[in-house]
Amino acid sequence: MLKVNSLKESWRPNITFLATALLVLAADQLSKLWIRSNLALGESIPESGFFRLSHVQNTGAAFGLFQDQTPLLILVSLAGIALILYALSISSRIPFLANKKSRLALFLILGGTVANLIDRLTLGHVTDFIDIGPWPPFNIADSAVVIGVILFAYSALARGRKG
Repeated sequence: MLKVNSLKESWRPNITFLATALLVLAADQLSKLWIRSNLALGESIPESGFFRLSHVQNTGAAFGLFQDQTPLLILVSLAGIALILYALSISSRIPFLANKKSRLALFLILGGTVANLIDRLTLGHVTDFIDIGPWPPFNIADSAVVIGVILFAYSALARGRKG
């Protein structure tokens, strides 16, 4: 009985983290659908200002790098997803990956990567819409990936300091 409870306890956090990834995916896809349905390409609300919602199509990666490289970006996304799933599958054997911060980070990156991959596969580009000051427009998936990477780095640094 102890083994069953132990297994159940070990899966509970992963289910919570999987729900986080699914929430990122749903929020991203629904927000992009709203933007595509309500704003013409290139249109912004408001028309000017520091913070706007702007309908942008990005055929590249973050910050507009690798424009018009959709097949390459699809392959990189699939490889990243496979690597994350592998890391999660062995996380119980590696103390660094077993901690909650690292797993949450991986699930955030997973949710964001899958969300943008859906755009690339179905539209041939990623819909970006959050337009803040000097930064290139981005979306919820991009935010989840960046937050996940920062959290993962923080977790690695904190683990390194503990020895």
